[in-house]
Amino acid sequence: MDRFYSLGHSSIDFHFKQSPRDFVVEEIPLYEFSGEGEHLILLIRKKNLTTNEMIGQIARYLGIKNKEIGYAGLKDKHAMTKQYISLHKKYEEALENFQSDGIKIISKTYHNNKIRIGHLKGNRFYIKVKKVNPTSAQKIDEALKNIEKDGMPNFFGYQRFGNDGDNHILGEKLAKGEARERNPRVKKLLINAYQSHLFNLWLSRRLEINSLVSSFGAEELEKLLNLPNNEIAKMQKQKHPFKLMSGDIMEHYPKGKLFEFEATEEDFRRFNERDISVTGLLCGKKVRVASDVAGEIEKDYNDEINADGARRYAWVYPEDIEGRFNQVEAQYEMNFTLPKGSYATVLIEEIAKRKII
Repeated sequence: MDRFYSLGHSSIDFHFKQSPRDFVVEEIPLYEFSGEGEHLILLIRKKNLTTNEMIGQIARYLGIKNKEIGYAGLKDKHAMTKQYISLHKKYEEALENFQSDGIKIISKTYHNNKIRIGHLKGNRFYIKVKKVNPTSAQKIDEALKNIEKDGMPNFFGYQRFGNDGDNHILGEKLAKGEARERNPRVKKLLINAYQSHLFNLWLSRRLEINSLVSSFGAEELEKLLNLPNNEIAKMQKQKHPFKLMSGDIMEHYPKGKLFEFEATEEDFRRFNERDISVTGLLCGKKVRVASDVAGEIEKDYNDEINADGARRYAWVYPEDIEGRFNQVEAQYEMNFTLPKGSYATVLIEEIAKRKII
């Protein structure tokens, strides 16, 4: 996938093509494996395969069902990825002769429990962008510094929405009982795409409000945004790039309990120090919703669907960011770590949005 980006008021000429050579992901486990137990833990390197395709190949080779193989998260198809899977150790000997062009078993250990969805801390990425000139490289340097300092919005990446970017359309129909899908895994994937679509729309709206709050006076904003004057004044005093509102649902970062933002000095301090972060809604049942001013905005992106909802960090903080410009090859290489569920392609797009002149 070739992409051209413009940054600020002058072009930043780089091309990004997601491929195993230029996009590498390594999973960071949530916990250290014990080295003993009935579950065989394999570190798998795959390329040009989805996680489900990789699992399907191994399951067919062993003559077992896909669900007998545990994994923590889905990894990109158009990438070189390393991730852990688990299966019963009785299959260890049978796997000694397993071979595949796109799959390699790098190492093995053991653990007491099966790996389940969400059992990961985050992912470490290596990404290379091409056709970069020295001026653009300097701007990428500066953008990465700002992202490391301020964090970034936690949008769902384009991969979430399928090859044509429209999985959320069928997902909405499935979620409302207007369509059927026999495969439960596919059904869940499509409904999740609809929830993700609404989340992205909400986050875009909040970022739009942030931008307006930083650009206009309180009287203009009161009419423009239909927000109380005192709420606008509170937002304009905030130094953080994401402006919190009364009724926002916060969560301890990088994991923890949900609680309502009360606009105390302690809340602001903890937010600025990355101890807590703001969350957005993944609509559905059994989920806590925002209240007050934040709730008024959130309700436009809520929907009653036949699926469980959740809350997702709206703002995250990439860590251990490194950038290197290779002037001879006109390439820029970067490494960074993201929390689970965050997309490296969103960080690349965020670089393009940074207004650095």
